[in-house]
Formats: sequence, C-alpha cells, structure tokens
Amino acid sequence: MLVTAIENGTVIDHIPAEKTYKVVSLLKLDELTTPVTIGNYLESKKVGRKGIIKVSGKYFTDAEISQLSVVAPKAVLNIIRDYEVVEKKMVETPDVLRGIVKCNNPVCICNNEPMATIFNVVDKAKGIIKCHYCDKEQEMSKAKLC
Repeated sequence: MLVTAIENGTVIDHIPAEKTYKVVSLLKLDELTTPVTIGNYLESKKVGRKGIIKVSGKYFTDAEISQLSVVAPKAVLNIIRDYEVVEKKMVETPDVLRGIVKCNNPVCICNNEPMATIFNVVDKAKGIIKCHYCDKEQEMSKAKLC
C-alpha cells in the first residue's frame, strides 16, 4: 500500500484499531477540506493492530489532544513540516477533563443543567475518572463523549 507523505500537518499513530473512526469523529476530521488519509487494522509490532491518520495542514490544540486522550491514550502525534518529522508528542491524559465526557449518573447536575462537565482523573493507569459534581467514578474507556 502506497500512501503519499504529507508536506505539513500531523500524523496520529498508534491508535487502537477499533477506535480509529472514533478519533475521526471526535476531532471532526470529516469536516476538513484538506487531505485526510486513514489507515486501519495495520500491523504493528508495538500494539498488534493499529490505526493511523495523516492530516495535511492541521496541527492540533492542547484541548483537542486532551479529547484524544480519552479515546486513544497511547497515541503518538508526529508533527510534520517540509516532509520531515520535527516533533513527536505522546498523548497524555490531563489531570482534569472539562467538557469532554458525560457523567453516567442520570441525576447529576451536569446532566440536568446547561453546564460543562468536569472530571478529575483519579487513576491514569487504570483510566478511572470522578465527576467533580456528584463524585461518581467511571472508567474513561466506557465514558460517553459530550
């Protein structure tokens, strides 16, 4: 399979294969007018099967990277300038997630009032988050996105 290199932009690598299209949706890559190349279920020595996304002309903000950490916490962003990788960023889960995931407690105030959700990350290794408002814990991997 031959995929052309990108001149400037970002390559998101080491996405869990089953989460590749969630990343596309989460980052609204389907709304871009620049070239986006998606590879899925590619062989990887590190993770077995992976997804990779090449996005021309786009560099992601810290807020977008925080969103990405919920879906693909071990992903790597390769920043490309003039066809060269100039920087590698490991996706890291921040200590606090704001407006990214929904609380799974139906009576929580954030589900019943117009307000942003806030979650404190209790255990990054296990992916456990706790709602700031109701103190309910949930697994980040099972959380629904806002």
